[in-house]
Amino acid sequence: MHELLRFEPLYQERVWGGRALESALGRSLPGKSPIGEAWEIVDRPEAQSLVKGGRHAGKTLRQLIEAHAADLMGPGWDKKRPFPILVKWLDCRERLSLQVHPPAAIAPQLKGEPKTETWYIADTQPGAGLLVGLKKGVTREQFEQALKSNTLEPLVHRFAVAEGDSILVRSGQIHAIDAGNLILEIQQNSDTTYRVYDWGRVGLDGKPRQLHVKESLASIKWDDFEPAPVRAAPTSGVIADCDEFTIRRVVLDKGETLHLEAGEQPRILSVVTGELHGPGKQVLGRGDNAVLPYAGEFNFKADAVSLVLLTENFSGQAKK
Repeated sequence: MHELLRFEPLYQERVWGGRALESALGRSLPGKSPIGEAWEIVDRPEAQSLVKGGRHAGKTLRQLIEAHAADLMGPGWDKKRPFPILVKWLDCRERLSLQVHPPAAIAPQLKGEPKTETWYIADTQPGAGLLVGLKKGVTREQFEQALKSNTLEPLVHRFAVAEGDSILVRSGQIHAIDAGNLILEIQQNSDTTYRVYDWGRVGLDGKPRQLHVKESLASIKWDDFEPAPVRAAPTSGVIADCDEFTIRRVVLDKGETLHLEAGEQPRILSVVTGELHGPGKQVLGRGDNAVLPYAGEFNFKADAVSLVLLTENFSGQAKK
């Protein structure tokens, strides 16, 4: 397995979503309901990415790992182990709930999965922001009291964002996304979210959405104050580095090439702006995501000034 792998997106209705993936990424969305998420790369029992094009077209990511574990993920990869990263596009037309994902140390007790994630702001409306972490000095007691009195928002750290900004959100950090953001989310393979507060909103069925207050209070890191985002820059560099993955921002001028050796590690390539000409005359444009198998050697040429994200160091291979 030496060719890059692209997949059919799995679209998810969300009460806070919209239809911006059509205008921003040039996609055709199903139905007329608000689409909040496009699951681009996923290997879960309830959701499987299907290969788009090439000789593996129509196969699931799970089938590929079971048949080609070493070529896809590297030596020693257990074919039963899921692909460790989930990639999504998020269209946030309304503010998301205030939520948290359980840290690894307590996730099993709560029957959940940890989820550390990075948000990359691909587009944003004036005045939009992110809420991540607590305001400096906020205590659990203050938080619980504010939750009861519906005065929680002033206790959460909010900051404005611009296109190209990003932030690493670790398991245990309280967070929410403001309305008006289009975000590429790269995360651990997890679907555990505990909502602690939902701004009084009702779901698509007209009823209040379920909250998970007990689980949230057990998961929140109470000493996590005012984390800082990585601001946009016209240069290449690391924008996220944690035990679960590393993400590099790579800026390419028109005509510049990106070369990735075979036998180093599997990677995920995400095109945020511009266009790349890849192997086999494949063209990757804005919004496209691809898995680059361990066994493959890849060369990409930028057909225009391009910004891509490379997700690495998620397979247990040694960091290069």
